[in-house]
Amino acid sequence: MGFLDLLAGHMLLFLPLLLFPVPDAAASQEALQSYIVQLHPRESTGGEATATLASTKHDDWHLSFLRKSVHSSSGEQQRLLYSYHTVFDGFSALLTAGEAAALRAVPGVASVREDRRVELHTTYSYRFLGLSVCPTGAWARAGYGRGAIIGVLDTGVWPESPSFDDRGMPSVPDRWRGACEAGERFNATSCNRKLVGARFYSKGHRANYPTDPSDAAASVPEYASPRDAHGHGTHTASTAAGAAVAGASVLGAGAGEARGVAPGAHVASYKVCWFNGCFSSDILAGMDDAVRDGVDVLSLSLGGFPIPLFEDSIAIGSFRATARGVSVVCAAGNNGPEPSSVANEAPWVLTVGAATLDRRFPVYVRLGNGRVLYGESMYPGKVDLKNGGKELELVYAAGGSREAMYCMKGALSAADVAGKMVVCDRGITGRADKGEAVKEAGGAAMVLANSEINRQEDSVDVHVLPATLVGYQEAVELKNYISSTARPVATIVFGGTRIGRARAPAVALFSARGPSMTNPSVLKPDVIAPGVNIIAAWPGSVGPSGLESDERRSNFTVLSGTSMACPHVSGIVALVRSAHPSWSPAMVRSAIMTTADATDRQGKPITDGDGERADAFAMGAGHVNPALAVDPGMVYDIEPADYVTHLCTMGYTQREVFKITHSAVNCSEVLEGNEGFTLNYPSIAVAFKANDSDSSTVVLRRTVTNVGAPNSTYTALVAAPGGVNVKVTPTTLAFGEFGEKKSFQVWVDASAAGKKDSANGYLVWKQQSGGQGRRRTVRSPIAVTWAVE
Repeated sequence: MGFLDLLAGHMLLFLPLLLFPVPDAAASQEALQSYIVQLHPRESTGGEATATLASTKHDDWHLSFLRKSVHSSSGEQQRLLYSYHTVFDGFSALLTAGEAAALRAVPGVASVREDRRVELHTTYSYRFLGLSVCPTGAWARAGYGRGAIIGVLDTGVWPESPSFDDRGMPSVPDRWRGACEAGERFNATSCNRKLVGARFYSKGHRANYPTDPSDAAASVPEYASPRDAHGHGTHTASTAAGAAVAGASVLGAGAGEARGVAPGAHVASYKVCWFNGCFSSDILAGMDDAVRDGVDVLSLSLGGFPIPLFEDSIAIGSFRATARGVSVVCAAGNNGPEPSSVANEAPWVLTVGAATLDRRFPVYVRLGNGRVLYGESMYPGKVDLKNGGKELELVYAAGGSREAMYCMKGALSAADVAGKMVVCDRGITGRADKGEAVKEAGGAAMVLANSEINRQEDSVDVHVLPATLVGYQEAVELKNYISSTARPVATIVFGGTRIGRARAPAVALFSARGPSMTNPSVLKPDVIAPGVNIIAAWPGSVGPSGLESDERRSNFTVLSGTSMACPHVSGIVALVRSAHPSWSPAMVRSAIMTTADATDRQGKPITDGDGERADAFAMGAGHVNPALAVDPGMVYDIEPADYVTHLCTMGYTQREVFKITHSAVNCSEVLEGNEGFTLNYPSIAVAFKANDSDSSTVVLRRTVTNVGAPNSTYTALVAAPGGVNVKVTPTTLAFGEFGEKKSFQVWVDASAAGKKDSANGYLVWKQQSGGQGRRRTVRSPIAVTWAVE
């Protein structure tokens, strides 16, 4: 279920109090909108102003720029939204297009860009990841994540959820400088040792919110506080670090003990997303505070389509966060399976795709002709595999209106569907909304039919009436039966919860794919993690379907998306950082990537959403394995300055590099001093130009650090991509000490590859000696692409 599917009106609060003040008459002649303004360092503004500005506060400095461009009775103070000074140097403000243009010409201003809106992209998943109370396992080795603080930028949090109970939690770290901001139905005492901080950011949202209260969007409910009105933020925060909750379920389905991936870690919530999405100005403000507050991990289950890094506020803010030692984890996006759809592509970010679990919620459709079609649902029906439910007449609006085929509200005739099982095509409206439309029209049950685009994808919902989702193959058979039968009938049969029978993990169909559009020399996504049918905490004010009409209440519900995969990895990052507090964000990411699994639980290659073998552009390095990530043997480290050099190798201009990194560099000088530079990334991606035989060979250099036992030896094993020759030298790395570094080179020769779009392989360093217990393997995928220019 996507974020917008969750917004079908929860009767909490209407939002006229959040509307931004109506601008003065002068400004209203030209529309105001929010802009993000990036500044050069103060000392570069020159003259006497430099000394004066150096002694003022950031707000005063930022206001001084507005005074030079805003000529309005409303004043610059009212126009200023946020001042940034941790992950970004600059501010956001309400400006007209003319004022924005004038501000671009002011000395000291690096860029002025429009505010951008982005979208929000478990009782069992921790066990599927191999996490347990075993004294030698990842939880024990990492102290369950104790001491780590995960900052979650999302829709807020429901603090009363049992997943945020602080019994057994250690004290809040002394270094924590965050706050528990009071607001509507949220007190300063709502935080505790588990939920250590909560803030909210609405200025960007308010600046872009319709000012006419009669507008339909103005009736969407929201809390003017860190409290979560929609559930997405509560769900992601509890997935990352929720406390143990015995007897958790969704109205009886998926029952078990709920735990976050890092149950001992602390959580801080930064509410930057509202009913109309998430605005860059609010996101930057949340990141700015989170890093200053002292988080160790930033978890962002939000984003959009791939855009250049110098226009991407998340990429820009996360660079400074990473340079300050904060690990940033982002969702890859839900625009798969289209190639090059992956978002959050910055090489300093850990980008996460979604994968399936081996848990299923079968709900079958038994047709009148005896055929049984497989489907899935989390409607809490009575499990009766022998008899099933009541036999109902099937109806599908084939040949009718498009709205009726998609079961849109108001499009179904009660005379046609009352008391019947209605078939609804998937798409246009939310899955749960279709069930609500069927119920309102008097239908007794629903079969949600996947389209050819959806294939066999099986994200489930807690429907408001008996319902199931069937794959495209089953949908074709179902519709053929209906069209060829005088009185088609069917029975819905609920099968309960089943674990271990399905092949998993597999890449989710919706999970965004690489290669990276803006940076093909870095493989994205980095890894995949559980993101389909994830059960986690849910607000007490919202029904488990997310629909306003749903009066049922549950402390947990099920959601799917890379939004759900991201906090799983954020939790793993917290575990690795707890086990190795001195490691840099790059070392932590390396540990997670190089220990990821390329095979499923049956020992077979991980499959893609269509059942074929998944390539590196779908799964990155593979499926996360926290038990191995806390003890990787070797890691690839990257210094912040290396990212700057990498940007120069990509052809970015000095101005563009500054926008991303806040570093004034001369790329010509940087490249001259770093001849042959390649980023020390844990995966290997090579982008050749098609039909260019003169550039069909590259040499890559990598450096690894021994974080395992002294006197360890590793040997190289290469599986070259099809048609490509790969040579590694040296083939043996012998470490005498802990922390020792060794370098090697990788020759990639594609001169004999022929015509193709891409090819995959891998490099594995296998431990031959040193240490005790298992022999470590350090795996790097190799992805080669040929771009047509």
